[in-house]
Amino acid sequence: MNFKQKLEKIVKKNNSLLCIGLDPDLEKIPQHLRKHEDPLFTFNRLLIDATHDLACAYKPQIAHYSALGIQGLGSLLKTVDYLTHKYPEIPIILDAKRADIGLTSKLYAKEAFDVFGTDAVTVNPYFGLDSLLPFLQRKDKGVIILCRTSNKGALDFQDLEVYSSSDQAKPEIPLYLYIARKVQIWNKTYGNCLLVVGATWPEQLKKVREIVPDMFLLVPGVGAQGGNLEKTLKNGLRKDKSGLIIHASRAIMYASKGEDFADKARVEAEKIRNIINKYRYE
Repeated sequence: MNFKQKLEKIVKKNNSLLCIGLDPDLEKIPQHLRKHEDPLFTFNRLLIDATHDLACAYKPQIAHYSALGIQGLGSLLKTVDYLTHKYPEIPIILDAKRADIGLTSKLYAKEAFDVFGTDAVTVNPYFGLDSLLPFLQRKDKGVIILCRTSNKGALDFQDLEVYSSSDQAKPEIPLYLYIARKVQIWNKTYGNCLLVVGATWPEQLKKVREIVPDMFLLVPGVGAQGGNLEKTLKNGLRKDKSGLIIHASRAIMYASKGEDFADKARVEAEKIRNIINKYRYE
Protein backbone atom coordinates (compact mmCIF):
# COMPACT_ATOMS: atom_id res chain seq x y z
CA MET A 1 0.00 0.00 0.00
CA ASN A 2 1.47 3.37 -1.01
CA PHE A 3 1.19 6.61 0.94
CA LYS A 4 -1.88 7.95 -0.84
CA GLN A 5 -3.76 4.67 -0.49
CA LYS A 6 -2.88 4.57 3.20
CA LEU A 7 -4.04 8.16 3.61
CA GLU A 8 -7.34 7.62 1.80
CA LYS A 9 -8.04 4.55 3.93
CA ILE A 10 -7.43 6.24 7.29
CA VAL A 11 -9.42 9.32 6.26
CA LYS A 12 -12.43 7.07 5.80
CA LYS A 13 -11.77 4.90 8.87
CA ASN A 14 -11.35 7.81 11.30
CA ASN A 15 -13.67 10.15 9.38
CA SER A 16 -10.93 12.72 9.75
CA LEU A 17 -8.86 15.22 7.79
CA LEU A 18 -6.94 16.23 10.93
CA CYS A 19 -3.15 15.89 10.98
CA ILE A 20 -1.69 16.24 14.46
CA GLY A 21 1.75 17.78 14.89
CA LEU A 22 4.34 16.11 17.07
CA ASP A 23 6.52 19.13 17.87
CA PRO A 24 7.37 18.78 21.56
CA ASP A 25 9.22 21.52 23.38
CA LEU A 26 10.95 20.55 26.65
CA GLU A 27 10.04 23.93 28.14
CA LYS A 28 6.34 23.49 27.35
CA ILE A 29 5.58 19.84 28.02
CA PRO A 30 4.04 19.06 31.43
CA GLN A 31 6.45 19.28 34.33
CA HIS A 32 5.82 15.71 35.53
CA LEU A 33 7.12 14.29 32.23
CA ARG A 34 10.48 16.05 32.38
CA LYS A 35 11.85 13.58 34.93
CA HIS A 36 11.41 10.67 32.49
CA GLU A 37 14.43 9.18 30.77
CA ASP A 38 13.05 10.27 27.39
CA PRO A 39 10.47 13.01 28.06
CA LEU A 40 9.85 13.84 24.39
CA PHE A 41 9.03 10.25 23.46
CA THR A 42 6.88 9.79 26.56
CA PHE A 43 4.95 12.97 25.72
CA ASN A 44 4.47 11.84 22.11
CA ARG A 45 3.43 8.33 23.08
CA LEU A 46 0.74 9.51 25.48
CA LEU A 47 -0.50 12.09 22.98
CA ILE A 48 -0.70 9.49 20.21
CA ASP A 49 -2.51 6.96 22.40
CA ALA A 50 -5.08 9.62 23.30
CA THR A 51 -5.77 10.83 19.74
CA HIS A 52 -4.99 8.00 17.30
CA ASP A 53 -8.64 7.44 16.34
CA LEU A 54 -9.14 11.13 15.55
CA ALA A 55 -6.20 11.71 13.18
CA CYS A 56 -5.52 11.03 9.52
CA ALA A 57 -1.77 11.56 9.99
CA TYR A 58 0.92 12.61 12.45
CA LYS A 59 3.59 15.13 11.46
CA PRO A 60 6.79 15.47 13.51
CA GLN A 61 8.85 18.58 12.71
CA ILE A 62 12.48 17.48 12.62
CA ALA A 63 13.92 20.68 14.14
CA HIS A 64 12.19 19.97 17.45
CA TYR A 65 14.32 16.84 17.70
CA SER A 66 17.58 17.66 15.91
CA ALA A 67 18.02 20.80 18.05
CA LEU A 68 18.53 18.46 21.00
CA GLY A 69 21.24 16.47 19.25
CA ILE A 70 21.53 12.68 19.29
CA GLN A 71 19.10 12.29 22.17
CA GLY A 72 16.43 14.31 20.37
CA LEU A 73 16.85 12.34 17.14
CA GLY A 74 16.59 9.18 19.21
CA SER A 75 13.24 10.42 20.51
CA LEU A 76 12.07 10.94 16.93
CA LEU A 77 13.17 7.45 15.92
CA LYS A 78 11.36 5.92 18.89
CA THR A 79 8.22 7.94 18.10
CA VAL A 80 8.13 6.78 14.49
CA ASP A 81 8.84 3.20 15.53
CA TYR A 82 6.02 3.35 18.08
CA LEU A 83 3.54 4.64 15.52
CA THR A 84 4.68 2.16 12.89
CA HIS A 85 4.20 -0.84 15.13
CA LYS A 86 1.19 0.14 17.27
CA TYR A 87 -0.79 2.19 14.74
CA PRO A 88 0.55 1.07 11.35
CA GLU A 89 -2.52 2.32 9.51
CA ILE A 90 -1.73 5.98 10.32
CA PRO A 91 0.66 7.78 7.92
CA ILE A 92 3.67 9.64 9.31
CA ILE A 93 4.80 12.85 7.61
CA LEU A 94 8.31 14.09 8.31
CA ASP A 95 8.29 17.88 8.14
CA ALA A 96 11.85 18.59 7.05
CA LYS A 97 11.50 20.75 3.91
CA ARG A 98 14.37 18.97 2.19
CA ALA A 99 15.82 19.19 -1.35
CA ASP A 100 19.28 19.91 -2.72
CA ILE A 101 21.43 18.94 -5.68
CA GLY A 102 22.76 15.53 -6.63
CA LEU A 103 23.88 13.17 -3.93
CA THR A 104 22.62 15.42 -1.13
CA SER A 105 19.01 14.97 -2.18
CA LYS A 106 19.52 11.21 -2.43
CA LEU A 107 20.78 11.23 1.14
CA TYR A 108 17.88 13.40 2.30
CA ALA A 109 15.46 10.90 0.76
CA LYS A 110 17.30 8.07 2.49
CA GLU A 111 17.14 10.00 5.77
CA ALA A 112 13.37 10.50 5.60
CA PHE A 113 12.29 7.16 4.21
CA ASP A 114 14.92 4.65 5.29
CA VAL A 115 16.52 6.04 8.45
CA PHE A 116 13.44 7.58 10.05
CA GLY A 117 11.01 5.30 8.22
CA THR A 118 8.33 7.91 7.56
CA ASP A 119 5.66 7.67 4.87
CA ALA A 120 6.04 11.16 3.43
CA VAL A 121 8.30 14.20 3.64
CA THR A 122 7.97 17.91 2.95
CA VAL A 123 10.33 19.31 0.32
CA ASN A 124 10.95 22.66 -1.33
CA PRO A 125 10.86 23.11 -5.12
CA TYR A 126 13.46 25.87 -5.40
CA PHE A 127 16.19 23.67 -6.94
CA GLY A 128 13.84 22.25 -9.58
CA LEU A 129 12.86 18.78 -10.68
CA ASP A 130 16.28 17.11 -10.54
CA SER A 131 16.55 17.89 -6.82
CA LEU A 132 13.19 16.19 -6.18
CA LEU A 133 13.75 13.08 -8.27
CA PRO A 134 15.26 11.01 -5.41
CA PHE A 135 12.02 11.61 -3.52
CA LEU A 136 9.63 11.27 -6.45
CA GLN A 137 11.22 8.01 -7.57
CA ARG A 138 10.11 6.47 -4.28
CA LYS A 139 6.59 6.05 -5.62
CA ASP A 140 5.32 4.32 -2.50
CA LYS A 141 6.09 7.48 -0.50
CA GLY A 142 4.46 10.91 -0.39
CA VAL A 143 6.35 13.99 -1.60
CA ILE A 144 4.76 17.14 -0.18
CA ILE A 145 5.99 20.18 -2.07
CA LEU A 146 5.86 23.73 -0.70
CA CYS A 147 3.53 25.89 -2.76
CA ARG A 148 1.94 28.67 -0.70
CA THR A 149 3.26 28.59 2.85
CA SER A 150 1.26 29.81 5.85
CA ASN A 151 3.71 32.46 7.14
CA LYS A 152 3.48 36.20 6.44
CA GLY A 153 6.83 36.14 4.68
CA ALA A 154 5.27 34.04 1.92
CA LEU A 155 4.50 37.39 0.28
CA ASP A 156 8.21 38.13 -0.20
CA PHE A 157 8.63 35.62 -3.03
CA GLN A 158 5.60 33.41 -3.58
CA ASP A 159 3.42 36.18 -5.07
CA LEU A 160 6.08 37.40 -7.50
CA GLU A 161 4.74 37.21 -11.02
CA VAL A 162 6.53 34.97 -13.50
CA TYR A 163 5.94 34.06 -17.11
CA SER A 164 3.73 31.01 -17.39
CA SER A 165 5.96 29.51 -20.10
CA SER A 166 8.99 30.31 -22.20
CA ASP A 167 6.64 32.30 -24.41
CA GLN A 168 6.87 35.71 -22.77
CA ALA A 169 3.82 36.91 -24.68
CA LYS A 170 1.63 34.85 -22.35
CA PRO A 171 0.21 36.43 -19.19
CA GLU A 172 2.20 36.44 -15.97
CA ILE A 173 1.08 34.37 -12.97
CA PRO A 174 2.17 34.30 -9.32
CA LEU A 175 5.06 31.97 -8.58
CA TYR A 176 2.97 29.76 -6.27
CA LEU A 177 0.52 29.02 -9.08
CA TYR A 178 3.39 28.27 -11.45
CA ILE A 179 4.65 25.77 -8.87
CA ALA A 180 1.19 24.19 -8.67
CA ARG A 181 1.10 23.79 -12.46
CA LYS A 182 4.57 22.23 -12.50
CA VAL A 183 3.74 19.80 -9.73
CA GLN A 184 0.54 18.78 -11.49
CA ILE A 185 2.66 17.86 -14.53
CA TRP A 186 5.20 15.95 -12.39
CA ASN A 187 2.40 14.10 -10.67
CA LYS A 188 1.23 12.65 -13.97
CA THR A 189 4.56 10.83 -14.15
CA TYR A 190 5.21 9.94 -10.52
CA GLY A 191 1.76 9.96 -8.93
CA ASN A 192 2.97 10.72 -5.40
CA CYS A 193 2.92 14.54 -5.25
CA LEU A 194 1.10 16.69 -2.71
CA LEU A 195 1.25 20.44 -2.10
CA VAL A 196 1.54 22.62 0.99
CA VAL A 197 -0.94 25.50 1.01
CA GLY A 198 -1.52 27.48 4.21
CA ALA A 199 -4.96 27.96 5.74
CA THR A 200 -3.98 31.61 6.20
CA TRP A 201 -4.46 32.12 2.45
CA PRO A 202 -7.95 30.77 1.64
CA GLU A 203 -8.34 32.61 -1.67
CA GLN A 204 -4.98 31.36 -2.90
CA LEU A 205 -5.96 27.88 -1.73
CA LYS A 206 -9.00 28.07 -4.01
CA LYS A 207 -6.81 28.96 -6.99
CA VAL A 208 -4.43 26.07 -6.26
CA ARG A 209 -7.33 23.63 -5.96
CA GLU A 210 -8.53 24.67 -9.42
CA ILE A 211 -5.14 23.63 -10.83
CA VAL A 212 -4.85 20.36 -8.87
CA PRO A 213 -8.45 19.11 -8.51
CA ASP A 214 -7.54 15.61 -7.34
CA MET A 215 -4.37 16.16 -5.31
CA PHE A 216 -4.08 16.02 -1.52
CA LEU A 217 -3.05 19.34 0.04
CA LEU A 218 -1.28 19.67 3.38
CA VAL A 219 -2.78 22.72 5.08
CA PRO A 220 -0.90 24.27 8.01
CA GLY A 221 -1.85 27.52 9.71
CA VAL A 222 -5.00 26.47 11.57
CA GLY A 223 -5.12 27.47 15.23
CA ALA A 224 -2.26 29.60 16.51
CA GLN A 225 -1.59 31.11 13.06
CA GLY A 226 -5.22 32.13 12.65
CA GLY A 227 -6.25 30.17 9.56
CA ASN A 228 -9.98 30.13 8.83
CA LEU A 229 -11.32 26.56 8.89
CA GLU A 230 -14.62 27.33 7.19
CA LYS A 231 -12.98 29.06 4.23
CA THR A 232 -10.26 26.41 4.09
CA LEU A 233 -12.84 23.66 3.72
CA LYS A 234 -14.99 25.61 1.29
CA ASN A 235 -12.06 26.46 -0.98
CA GLY A 236 -9.87 23.41 -0.59
CA LEU A 237 -11.99 20.28 -0.56
CA ARG A 238 -12.11 17.98 -3.54
CA LYS A 239 -15.50 17.05 -4.97
CA ASP A 240 -15.48 13.89 -2.84
CA LYS A 241 -15.26 15.98 0.38
CA SER A 242 -11.68 14.83 0.96
CA GLY A 243 -8.25 15.87 -0.33
CA LEU A 244 -7.07 17.99 2.62
CA ILE A 245 -4.64 17.19 5.44
CA ILE A 246 -5.41 19.94 7.94
CA HIS A 247 -2.58 20.32 10.38
CA ALA A 248 -2.92 21.43 13.98
CA SER A 249 -0.17 21.27 16.56
CA ARG A 250 0.10 23.64 19.51
CA ALA A 251 -3.64 23.88 20.20
CA ILE A 252 -3.76 20.13 20.72
CA MET A 253 -0.34 19.41 22.22
CA TYR A 254 -0.50 22.11 24.87
CA ALA A 255 -4.22 22.04 25.68
CA SER A 256 -3.12 21.44 29.28
CA LYS A 257 0.16 21.66 31.19
CA GLY A 258 -1.01 19.26 33.87
CA GLU A 259 -1.12 15.50 34.26
CA ASP A 260 -4.38 15.50 32.31
CA PHE A 261 -2.65 16.85 29.20
CA ALA A 262 -3.40 13.77 27.08
CA ASP A 263 -7.11 13.83 27.98
CA LYS A 264 -7.30 17.54 27.21
CA ALA A 265 -5.41 16.99 23.94
CA ARG A 266 -8.03 14.45 22.95
CA VAL A 267 -10.84 16.88 23.73
CA GLU A 268 -9.19 19.57 21.59
CA ALA A 269 -8.41 17.16 18.74
CA GLU A 270 -11.97 15.88 18.72
CA LYS A 271 -13.30 19.44 18.72
CA ILE A 272 -11.17 20.40 15.72
CA ARG A 273 -11.98 17.16 13.88
CA ASN A 274 -15.69 17.76 14.44
CA ILE A 275 -15.54 21.38 13.29
CA ILE A 276 -13.72 20.25 10.16
CA ASN A 277 -16.41 17.65 9.50
CA LYS A 278 -19.19 20.18 10.13
CA TYR A 279 -17.92 22.40 7.32
CA ARG A 280 -16.86 19.37 5.28
CA TYR A 281 -20.38 17.98 5.02
CA GLU A 282 -22.40 21.21 4.86
